[in-house]
Amino acid sequence: MFTGLIQALGTIELLGGDRFEVSCSGDTSEVILRDLEIGDSVAVDGICLTVEEILSQGFVATASDETLYRTTLGQRHQAASYVNLETSLRVGSKLGGHFVTGHIDGIGCLQESLQTPNSWQMSFVAPSSLKEMWQHHVAPYLVPKGSIAVNGVSLTIADCDPQGSWFKVAVIPHSYAQTNLSHLQTGSWVNLESDILGKYVERLLGYRVPATGALDDISPAFLAEHGYV
Repeated sequence: MFTGLIQALGTIELLGGDRFEVSCSGDTSEVILRDLEIGDSVAVDGICLTVEEILSQGFVATASDETLYRTTLGQRHQAASYVNLETSLRVGSKLGGHFVTGHIDGIGCLQESLQTPNSWQMSFVAPSSLKEMWQHHVAPYLVPKGSIAVNGVSLTIADCDPQGSWFKVAVIPHSYAQTNLSHLQTGSWVNLESDILGKYVERLLGYRVPATGALDDISPAFLAEHGYV
């Protein structure tokens, strides 16, 4: 589990097949490398990866086929040159963003980034080749003032259309400067994770109790007859 508050920037290199080397350096690298152990989870552009090998300035991790398909790891040429890094949330730590699982729902594409006096307004749409993925796994959970993780960055949706075909966020200067959102170009691809609370609500609303036994007899007429309606 993560918070969506990025701790450092790094780079990622494909070692071959499904193995990646993640490197971090600079003043903030100690936050990631300190106490890092084999088996730890690290969010790399919002993707939860497991540390398999520790290096002097980073670590090695393997991505599953599903991860390569659903995230920018399988499309690095479309993504930013740097990756956002965050270690997993420790029990008792502050939750400054929102609950981020590191399980990416789909890929978005930066449509526009406009600087305003106090923020950057960034809008995202579905890549033309991945509209079906967006429609099924991203669009249903886009809610104005709701939470979303963009490349692992916890952001609030400022606006979106009713169909969920696009959304906008306002990024404050600190978040913009400290993450790879500042390195995105128009057309860059990003990893998107919707708020997990919305997924649970959708699941609960769509759940139907199996019609077995005495439940078969419960109907609006039955409830009215016994004074419940």
